[in-house]
Amino acid sequence: MKKTTQTILGAILTILLIGGMIFMRARISYNTFDFQSSNFTFFWLAGRMVLDGENPYDETQYLAGHETYGIKWQPNKIFPYPLPLAIFCIPFGFFSLPTAYIIWQVISLVIVAFTIFILLNHWKEAAPRRLLVPIFASMFFFGPLYLSLHTGSIGALAVLAVLAAILLFEKDKSMLAGIALSLTILKPPQGLTILLLAGIWLLARRDWKAIFGVAIGGLALLVIGMIQDPLWVIKFRGASEAVMDRTLGVHSNVWAFSYLACKGASPCSTLLGGTLAVILLGLGGFYLWRNQAKITAWEAFNVIIPIGFVSTIYLWAYDQLPYIIPIVWIIGTLVQRTKSYIHAFIFLIVLDIFSFYALVQHASTDKDLWSLVTTIIVLGMVLGLMYLNQKKPLDKPML
Repeated sequence: MKKTTQTILGAILTILLIGGMIFMRARISYNTFDFQSSNFTFFWLAGRMVLDGENPYDETQYLAGHETYGIKWQPNKIFPYPLPLAIFCIPFGFFSLPTAYIIWQVISLVIVAFTIFILLNHWKEAAPRRLLVPIFASMFFFGPLYLSLHTGSIGALAVLAVLAAILLFEKDKSMLAGIALSLTILKPPQGLTILLLAGIWLLARRDWKAIFGVAIGGLALLVIGMIQDPLWVIKFRGASEAVMDRTLGVHSNVWAFSYLACKGASPCSTLLGGTLAVILLGLGGFYLWRNQAKITAWEAFNVIIPIGFVSTIYLWAYDQLPYIIPIVWIIGTLVQRTKSYIHAFIFLIVLDIFSFYALVQHASTDKDLWSLVTTIIVLGMVLGLMYLNQKKPLDKPML
């Protein structure tokens, strides 16, 4: 009875601490951030337009929506994301822009806390599971989460989609896992490379149900968009090209560094960027193919996410929010291997310092190049610990 009481009190205290942190962060956001000049206006306006029977891919209606709701920042002529995503944004449209912004802040943080909690519970030992509050608190200084909250980005949906896929793979529900994984294509630059590497891993496993699930999910999204606008794919391609043209050489990926190395000259930058991307994706795919029998679904995505992101053609720091998934694995594995929290906390501190420094550089230079260091740290730790686990195996997380 005493142990049960302690467990209940511990759970209540944890909820209060996490709830308090979420409340304080949302309050700071509401009082200090200019949400009308954030990316969130794209999603809110798209949801409101669909709710009102309008088309976010109609240039006249989209620009008129900015005028109607007093949105001064107008970098795009149409909704710059896949049209099916506008359907997911409909709930935002039921609220005013400020209210919807805060609601999404809270939901994003709840998703992050939920993800950390679920992943930590993969370990049998109590030590890693005690880190829920410290990890969640440290994430407030993690550059990708900070920027996601600042801009109102939808990276939390990608986190949720990958988490759902991992959990479904663990339960041998491959088709549903594939459908969940297909949702990553709602952010095509990152989704395409994730699906490419995941596809190699699934082929190596001969998991045809999962591949079929990805196909079903992708086809469903295509049809949903075509019901709204039969030409949405063509229009989205045009909008994407416009965004790329004004952001060349500013991202934390191989394409941006190739552009800078070639001083913007074409075809040098395209050939160099493409070559580096193919090499990284090829090496990542080879690793997944060769080790498919040795690694779990979670471990596979720990490799897929950072390699896929650094290889993609378009990437901002807030797109790196799914790094939370490999970060939790790194922390739990460090605690399990060292029987100490020290190494895990050192890793978190170093990660927060470098990722936040990248944001400072982004703000001062308008270039997000330094966020590449975040990818290097995460991928390096994942590969290093996976190598150690294969050479000197310990008990794996309970999957």
